[in-house]
Amino acid sequence: MPQPKGSASTDWSGERRRFGTLNTILIVPKNRPATHLMVLCHGFGAPGDDLAGLAGQYAHRFDDLDISPMMLFPAAPIDMSDEGLSGGRAWWRLNMARLMELSMKGSFDEMKAEVPPGIDEARNGLVACIEAAKTELKAANLPFLLGGFSQGAMLAVDTALRGLAKAPEGMVLYSGALICEPLWREASQRLHATRIFQSHGFQDTILPVATGKWLGALLDEVALEHELHLFDGPHTIPMEAIDKTAKLLSDIG
Repeated sequence: MPQPKGSASTDWSGERRRFGTLNTILIVPKNRPATHLMVLCHGFGAPGDDLAGLAGQYAHRFDDLDISPMMLFPAAPIDMSDEGLSGGRAWWRLNMARLMELSMKGSFDEMKAEVPPGIDEARNGLVACIEAAKTELKAANLPFLLGGFSQGAMLAVDTALRGLAKAPEGMVLYSGALICEPLWREASQRLHATRIFQSHGFQDTILPVATGKWLGALLDEVALEHELHLFDGPHTIPMEAIDKTAKLLSDIG
């Protein structure tokens, strides 16, 4: 496994480990104590190691800020090979025909109240993974950041609001959307002590920018701090979001 390179002050070591029922990639500082725990969940149809490819980008920024987080990248439990996505994984299955219909009608607002079938199982699996990792890595007392991209961002919000015993100190939500609105709104005060960074592209054709703004409006009402960074780009993670992620980790620790 390629190892992300930091500065002379920090080298990083990566390995594949299983926590709870989920396979993960774990990247840890080799010659410094861990200062934080960061868990990031990939998007629908991506391989399980998708976001781990950003570890080098994160590592350089962490060194600049003199922090050394453990980075955990869990793989979603559902294999999408049967739907033609070889190597792709999902946290829950999507009704692609319905999504295409909503896109053609421009009526993604119908998604806001929906509770996707399978999200409860995905949330429970992620909670078990995080709890096992905190125990096995002796990270229970470290500042904790939870986040993800697209479907992984939605799962992160659901997990923070309806799964974890305590909400994380920080969250990063790349290209997420508002779903489960009644349930999330009811539990939203749990984020009163959480700092949140959110990014979304104006040219996002997978989850239009309006879906991210709806999520941002809810978070803005309750979070300790919330920033929605809108950028001129598609369904992706811009470099500005990597910078903001590192800064948020530094702020919560």
